Amino acid sequence: MIVAGLTGGIATGKSTVAAIFRTLGANILDADNIAHTVYRQGLPAWRQIVDHFGETILLPDGEIDRQQLGQLVFHQPEAMKQLNAIVHPHVKTRINNLLETMARDDPQQLAVLDVPLLFETGMDAGLVEVIVVYAPRRIQIQRLMQRDGLTWMDALNRIGAQMSIEEKRQRATMVIDNSGALTDTRRRTQTVFEKIKSRYGLR
Repeated sequence: MIVAGLTGGIATGKSTVAAIFRTLGANILDADNIAHTVYRQGLPAWRQIVDHFGETILLPDGEIDRQQLGQLVFHQPEAMKQLNAIVHPHVKTRINNLLETMARDDPQQLAVLDVPLLFETGMDAGLVEVIVVYAPRRIQIQRLMQRDGLTWMDALNRIGAQMSIEEKRQRATMVIDNSGALTDTRRRTQTVFEKIKSRYGLR
């Protein structure tokens, strides 16, 4: 089984590209969705998060209020770092377990790890390919303003809180430019998909 990473910056269109990969036949492992599963009440990550941030982040049913937690850490880099340090090891373990099962089920498949913080968490280590979905910063700003109703400055601050998309592009083994039309992005994604299949002899 071949395992590739997929990442990008906020509003570059990573989720769009992941969906295209899925329709082409790749098996997508979405790190954000997996993170939500490790947050569940009673699991080790849940206990660690509650111990660190307090019970005020809990909903009435005892589950973590992810929106409230997100607002709490978003403007506090140190708190965000602490949350990531709690959650990411559990996410990595869950992903590794899923990959082992997938490899047994179908050794000829392409698995794509959809991870927003792929480089920041070191999860790019050992991957045969790292695919970055790219759009220049001016387009990121435009999309964020339209999508989330942000001011130019708020959009810029959100983008500035992440690793630069230009740095991610430099660290990629493959880049999918998503700054234009969806049809172009679909074509570029298919080209990357076919290139990986051919390069590693996948059916």
